[in-house]
Amino acid sequence: MATVPQPAADPEAGSLLARIDAYCDTAPRGSVPPEDHGPLTLFLPHDGSWPYYARPTPGHPAPPTAADVAAVRRRQRELGVPEALEWIHETSPGLAAAAEHAGMHVHSHPLMALDPDAFAAAPVPAPPDVDVRRIAHDALDLAIVHSVPAVAFAEPGTRIGLGGPELRDAAAPGQPVELLRYLGARMRTGETVTYAAYGAKGPLATGSHLPRTTPGPAGALATELVAIGTLPSARRRGLAAAITWHLAADALAGGAALVFLSAGDEDVARVYGRLGFRRVGTAMIAEGRDEVMP
Repeated sequence: MATVPQPAADPEAGSLLARIDAYCDTAPRGSVPPEDHGPLTLFLPHDGSWPYYARPTPGHPAPPTAADVAAVRRRQRELGVPEALEWIHETSPGLAAAAEHAGMHVHSHPLMALDPDAFAAAPVPAPPDVDVRRIAHDALDLAIVHSVPAVAFAEPGTRIGLGGPELRDAAAPGQPVELLRYLGARMRTGETVTYAAYGAKGPLATGSHLPRTTPGPAGALATELVAIGTLPSARRRGLAAAITWHLAADALAGGAALVFLSAGDEDVARVYGRLGFRRVGTAMIAEGRDEVMP
C-alpha cells in the first residue's frame, strides 16, 4: 500500500480542499467531454487536447472500488490514452487501495495552496543572463517551449542533470500539431497562461497556470500551476522559483482567489514553500502498470 504523508493540521484545510476538488472537477469539463463511470468520471480527449484522466465523481454516494477502477482502465485502453487517475487523498481516502488492488502504481505528492499574505510583492530575481516572459499564443517557438517540461520531467527532482537545450530542440519536432493548436487556442483565450525563462540558447524553464471559475454562490476564480520544469542542465539557478513567482503574480493580478499546485516531492515543495505556498493536503496519481489487469 502506498504511504500517504499527512499534512499538518489546518482548520481551514477542509474548505480549501473542497474548493480545490471543485476546481479539479470543473476545469476539464470546459475543454473535454466527461464520460460517466458511476463513482468515477473519465475525461475524454477532444480536438487535439492533451490526455486527461479519471477522477472521483463529486457527490456520488458510493466510493470507487477496484472493479470501478478496472472498468475505467479498460475504457482508457480502448481509447488509446494513458491509464491514469488523479484525486485528493483527503476527499477520497479509499481510492488509493482500490487503485492498487486494480493493479495500478500509486504515488502521492504534496498539495499546496498559496497564502497571499506570505507572497512576496517583489519578483523573485532570475540570473542576469535570463529573461522571464509571458508566452504569446502565436509564439513561433511554442513547440520548443512546450518541450521543456518533457525533458525536465524525464529527469525528475532538483539535481543538475544532462538534459539541456539540444535535447529540448530534438524533442520539439515531435510535438503533435493538433496539441500545439489546442494549446495556442487556450493561450489566446486566457485558459492557459505560460511563462518561460530564456537564456542565450532559448527557453530553459517553463510553467503554466489554468484559470477557471469554480462553482459557488457568485463564482470564484481559481487556478492551478502546472508543468513547472527546468531543463536538468540549468537547475540550481533559481529558474523554477522565478517562473513560479511570475505565474502566481499573474494569477493574483487576474483576480484568482485560490492558487494551488502539486509538488513533485518534498525537496520541490520546499522551493514553493519559500514563495508562500503551504501544504494543505495530498495529491494522488495512479498510473497503469505494464502487467495485465486483474
